[in-house]
Amino acid sequence: MLSYLVLLPLVLMLLRLPVALAMLAPSLVYIASEPRLNFGIVIQRTAGLLDSFPLLAVPMFILVGFIANEARLADRLIAALLAATGRVRGSIAYANVNASLVFSWMSGSAIADASALGSVVIPAMRRSGYRPGFAAAITAASATIGPVMPPSIPAVLYAVLTSTSVFSMFLAGIVPALLIFAGLSVYIFFYVRRVDLRETSDLNPDSRVKAMVAAAPILVAPVILLGGILTGRFTPTEASAVTSLYLLLIGVGLRWLSLAGIWRALSATISTLGRVMFIAAVGALYGYVLAREGVPSDVAAILKTITENPFLFLLMVNLALLFVGMFLEPTSALLVTVPVLFPIAQEFGVDPVHFGAIVILNLTIGLLTPPVGLVLYILGMVGDVRVSDIIASLWPMLIILLGVLVLITMFPAVPLIFL
Repeated sequence: MLSYLVLLPLVLMLLRLPVALAMLAPSLVYIASEPRLNFGIVIQRTAGLLDSFPLLAVPMFILVGFIANEARLADRLIAALLAATGRVRGSIAYANVNASLVFSWMSGSAIADASALGSVVIPAMRRSGYRPGFAAAITAASATIGPVMPPSIPAVLYAVLTSTSVFSMFLAGIVPALLIFAGLSVYIFFYVRRVDLRETSDLNPDSRVKAMVAAAPILVAPVILLGGILTGRFTPTEASAVTSLYLLLIGVGLRWLSLAGIWRALSATISTLGRVMFIAAVGALYGYVLAREGVPSDVAAILKTITENPFLFLLMVNLALLFVGMFLEPTSALLVTVPVLFPIAQEFGVDPVHFGAIVILNLTIGLLTPPVGLVLYILGMVGDVRVSDIIASLWPMLIILLGVLVLITMFPAVPLIFL
């Protein structure tokens, strides 16, 4: 039964069956084969997960990302950051990373950040003398801040799946995200001293002030979102709704959003949400089947024959998740792996929030690794860059991301410092 429930979904996914159906099929066959179960359990388990107040934050965060895209907030944000950095060598590369950090406070999605920023910043970096591969690679690497820094959609899903505090998961993402930001900024500092750039700044002081003033309403959004959550005025769910409303109001009020743009944002949100929630609902059923059959306990027993050291267990988890992330995007991978791995982590005595931070960063790195590497292909399209060129420039940044992963794995106090 262990091989059937764990390996069959993997085989079906390799045969290109959608992830949700690959988990649903063996779950339904299992329920049909058990005389003590009936198909009412399917409705009970799938609806049970969706009936969750914290999960309401997911559609709101998705909507925030699409509103930001339709209102072209990336253009205004990049202009303001360039005005702030002025003639600093590598200013547009720094603006790229800084913009990802600011966007991460609103969208919680690497794919949304990459698509919104890539179409603006990659052409600008190319005109300034950066190699196309590097321009896309630094955009891809900095986009990984989105799912790690609160508000994080994967953090909400992990919290719902494991009955962990969303607030705690958000706090656990702050230091890893800032470490990624710092690491990439240091890399840019040394990189720009080895290349011939044509960066110029044609903004006079008045134009700089206007660019920064124009972006000021955008910078209020993360203050509302994170400030409300961290001060306890809003729950993460309430904060997501308030931020969505705020961006909608300033978008319409400042004429950044048209009715057609609002419609496109809502349509894209519904389409994305349907896919995410369907996978989440099926993942809940799959997790129930695994738990009922004792699969996590069996896997834990196997692992304990190898080691009883929690650190070595986490090392094996890292290797496994990095491999899984090469083939599945983070939401799907999270919903496939957490029902198996989380109970095992508990048996090894790993803190649930610490484990969540490790899982989320692992699967986020998977967005940058072939053969799937969704962020690479998105930036290849929006930036007109060959994926092979992006990968060739990406490896030093992957080393930085893996370094942060090792750091938070070895030292639980790093992600848990604010708890």
